[in-house]
Amino acid sequence: MSEVLRERTRRAVRAEIAEVAIDLFTRQGFENTTVDQIASAAGMTKRSFFRYFPTKEDVVFDGVDLTGEDVVADIAARPTDEAPWDSLHHVLRTRQDEIHASEQVLTTLRLIEATPALVGRLHQRRAEWRRRVSDALKTRPGAEIDAYTADLLTNAATAVLDAVSSHWVRSGGEADRPTLLDQGFLHVRVAPDARDG
Repeated sequence: MSEVLRERTRRAVRAEIAEVAIDLFTRQGFENTTVDQIASAAGMTKRSFFRYFPTKEDVVFDGVDLTGEDVVADIAARPTDEAPWDSLHHVLRTRQDEIHASEQVLTTLRLIEATPALVGRLHQRRAEWRRRVSDALKTRPGAEIDAYTADLLTNAATAVLDAVSSHWVRSGGEADRPTLLDQGFLHVRVAPDARDG
């Protein structure tokens, strides 16, 4: 089996486990659901579960991790003469369908908001995601952006994403995410060359 096929299969199994787990968490509550129950419902052993996820919390954030990798790769591939804020906007706009398009994502976000342990883990994941995106902006071929500006732009983009996500959840998944994202990037537009000396 080729490495690409093996990784594709691994992602498919992870997605299936995540779907089963989210269903159990929603019906039974996160705290009341065990890894044994998730593994059993997914048709595998507990040991097999741990080959795919270190903890049951990690199951909830599986899609977030994959999206993070994709966003970082997309930023690195943007044209070198494109402004960093425009690159962030373009990449996040392109990834909207993957980031928050399904009923499962809506269910997952509601689950996270209702579970204090998951809210804490979400903050950790977001901090790591921001660090990786900021690094991608700084190391992009031809980029001339300092660490402060990269962090500022990344944090501003994250604030837009958070606002869009919150509104989308409140609307029951009915809000037009791409339009909200465009409005957010317009309202929070960051001009890195306008800093004080």
